[in-house]
Amino acid sequence: MLADMIERLEAEGVRADAAIGPTYGAAHAVVRFRGVCRVVGDNAVDAAIGGLPLAALRLPMELIANLNRMGFERIADVAHRPRAPLTLRFGHELGRRIDQAYGRLEEPLIPVEALEVPSVARVFGEPIGAPETLARHIAALVADLCGALEAAGLGVRRLDWLCFRVDNRIEAQRVSLARPTRDAPRLTRLLFDRIDKVDPGFGIERMTLSAVQAEPLHWRPGESALGEAGTPDLSDLVDILSNRIGPQRLYRLIPIENDVPERSVRKAPPLSVAPALDWSPDWPRPARLLKRPEPVETMALLPDNPPTHFTWRGVRRRVVRADGPERIFGEWRRRDAEVWAVRDYFQVEDEAGRRFWLFRAGDGEDGRTGSQAWFIHGLFG
Repeated sequence: MLADMIERLEAEGVRADAAIGPTYGAAHAVVRFRGVCRVVGDNAVDAAIGGLPLAALRLPMELIANLNRMGFERIADVAHRPRAPLTLRFGHELGRRIDQAYGRLEEPLIPVEALEVPSVARVFGEPIGAPETLARHIAALVADLCGALEAAGLGVRRLDWLCFRVDNRIEAQRVSLARPTRDAPRLTRLLFDRIDKVDPGFGIERMTLSAVQAEPLHWRPGESALGEAGTPDLSDLVDILSNRIGPQRLYRLIPIENDVPERSVRKAPPLSVAPALDWSPDWPRPARLLKRPEPVETMALLPDNPPTHFTWRGVRRRVVRADGPERIFGEWRRRDAEVWAVRDYFQVEDEAGRRFWLFRAGDGEDGRTGSQAWFIHGLFG
């Protein structure tokens, strides 16, 4: 179970360590000071935590410093000593934490409770199912939810609409938003687009609307104090498109500080803050970068001359103009294969005026730098 939980967290980009023990104190000490995924048995507490530093007992730093001055470094150094002299010199906190870790003293667990999710609901005396009826109750639910959000100073980022049918089936629709909002007309319009995806069956007897993800809402003025037009708000358009075609299909490309072309860009949310970094203007980049370089058949004089012609996807093109090479080195810190890797990029133009971005894998002389094969990586315009 622990291994599966850690794998699921890693799939979401969260690195985690976990442990299970017979007491909270033992599990807390193992996961923070051993950093491994493990299960501590009922009779293995001493073996698991005895060699850990005293800080694993959640003691005050001043108490730990006093214990260290007396020569106590590990939990085992104090866990098996007579309790009375330790209590007389260091107080009751040390004994309490030892007993909690070893299970001799109960320790109440304080659960982590999620913040209350703003939610509104309606129960119907008679089941409903007509689209216009659903739309009318959606508008009323949105108004109630926006009132609750306004009272809490929140805006919704993710909205769940649940329809409970008379046959105990639940029809669920989720609406995601680019920015927190409590604009009732916008939310109503987005939910109206989902009505045709709801199957009412023999009728819906209850509807709920929940702001499963809500954030503090800060007022954003549309115009400056002098009446000048402010930055256009595209969040409404982004919300409509992302909920129709899927949020994973709507993104913007932002630069990353990396010389390797396919590693110099990444996807970001459409309304994310633009980074201060920009692509280097020293060498132009193609308007379209292929997902991965594709091999081409060509001929060129080594080591620094551009190709005279190349064949790509079965079409042979003669090169009439070329510029280059632009040499890009591999990232040696990533892996050993890139220590000597080199690419020489050329901008070439064929007889029809189409421009392409080609590169040779290698410097044209040393076999360690690459295979000396040619590839196409992008197209200009």
